[in-house]
Amino acid sequence: MKVVSVNNITKSYKGVEALKGISFEVEKGEIFGIIGPDGAGKTSLFRILTTLLLADSGTAVVDGNDVITDYKQIRRKVGYMPGRFSLYQDLTVEENLHIFATLFGTTIKENYHLVEAIYSQIEPFKDRKAGALSGGMKQKLALSCALIHEPVVLFLDEPTTGVDPVSRKELWDVLKDLKHRGVTILVSTPYMDEANMCDRIALIQDGAFLKIDTPDQIKANYDQILWAVRGKEMFRLLKDLRSNKHIIASHAFGDSHHVTIQKETEKMGKSFNKEDLKTYLKEKNHTEIEIEPIEATIEDCFMELIH
Repeated sequence: MKVVSVNNITKSYKGVEALKGISFEVEKGEIFGIIGPDGAGKTSLFRILTTLLLADSGTAVVDGNDVITDYKQIRRKVGYMPGRFSLYQDLTVEENLHIFATLFGTTIKENYHLVEAIYSQIEPFKDRKAGALSGGMKQKLALSCALIHEPVVLFLDEPTTGVDPVSRKELWDVLKDLKHRGVTILVSTPYMDEANMCDRIALIQDGAFLKIDTPDQIKANYDQILWAVRGKEMFRLLKDLRSNKHIIASHAFGDSHHVTIQKETEKMGKSFNKEDLKTYLKEKNHTEIEIEPIEATIEDCFMELIH
């Protein structure tokens, strides 16, 4: 069952295209990730789907309701957690949750089971003002407020930005539990590693979707040779890697450089192998060279698509 259907949505700000004909569908109970850098159009898309912003053209339906004509129904049945903390900072944790429950005609007690897994972690601080919470605790409170009315669809705009690794893991554990309870989740993030937590993902850049598929399938479709390369002078190494005509792309990844090689160097009529690269780097006076084949990550696939 399609819970979210988007067809050719566009949006511009003062002549700058933020969304360029976005189309996709999300199944019931699916975690659908929209992965891309800041400024790619993720927030604009979420604001359109939650009826906070009008698209310039195109259509979108959320749980059978049109985002323009049925906006009141959509607002009652979706939960939205914006990227910027937007709760009442001068009210306490409990007061914020109480307000959101009241707005939707329910109570904390009635729907506590919906938020227990995450709210229980901040409940000991229920009398603390929201503005005094840490980044991770603010996100947990915001998620609790978005869930208290039992939404059919949950929109999370970069929920883990600025959050510590432990809180990130806890949040994704909660999202998996919500998925098992039938909640449909759309989550945006600039963190490529979080793509693996989603059922399907859309890679977005400059307002356009580059590819939509499962994380495993996107990685499986990477059809180039990929090596991790290390050396003693990593900055100079990257510069020399990028100047080699056989190398399609080279990018810094943690403690190594990921190097993309075409499977066949057609102009030369032969393969370009690791020994060839090692010889090239030695000629450039590089030492302590390490080259090993690796499997592509989502970030490698994204970099290939925008190259």
